[in-house]
Amino acid sequence: MEMLGNRRLPITQQQAWEALNDPETLKKCIPGCDKFEPVGDNEYTVALAVKIGPVSAKFNGKVKLADILPPNSYKLSFEGQGGVAGFAKGSSGVTLTPVDGTDPACELDYTVQAQVGGKIAQLGQRLIDGAAKSTADDFFKRFEAEMQARYGPPSAVESTDAQAGDSSEKTGKMAGLMRKMGFGKKDGTPDADAGEKPGE
Repeated sequence: MEMLGNRRLPITQQQAWEALNDPETLKKCIPGCDKFEPVGDNEYTVALAVKIGPVSAKFNGKVKLADILPPNSYKLSFEGQGGVAGFAKGSSGVTLTPVDGTDPACELDYTVQAQVGGKIAQLGQRLIDGAAKSTADDFFKRFEAEMQARYGPPSAVESTDAQAGDSSEKTGKMAGLMRKMGFGKKDGTPDADAGEKPGE
């Protein structure tokens, strides 16, 4: 199985790097994960529950990081055993690129190559690929929500001020237009533009 993807994250490259190297953050964001613990230099033990079609299994395995170039990229290799359900092993590459602009943002590119065996392998490639894509999407939804909770929405104050400015400007233009059309006057208030009535 091969998978690649790209995500734009509303945080700085450094913030994304720190989060992607934080076991607690990864444990929270990986679907079904109940253990992600360091056991050595750049090595972690992982336990997670996986469901692919009719097969559910609990995988125990290891993740090892290599070719680490902070805060730009790393590669990781993983392997896990799921008992009678089978096994999974493979590698992944993650690259972070800062995005220029007023709001903090970075691009995350990832590639995954994986092999599965046992019962899971018998389910068929389409089902496996679909489950992998769904898991990746779920991870990034959780990751983005976690980053928003941690760092707040990007430039919330600025965007609110800008919207308020636009709104008051529109209201001002609309009120002026309504007055010109003769609406919005209080009863008994003479129209300043009406001039004198004929005969006065």
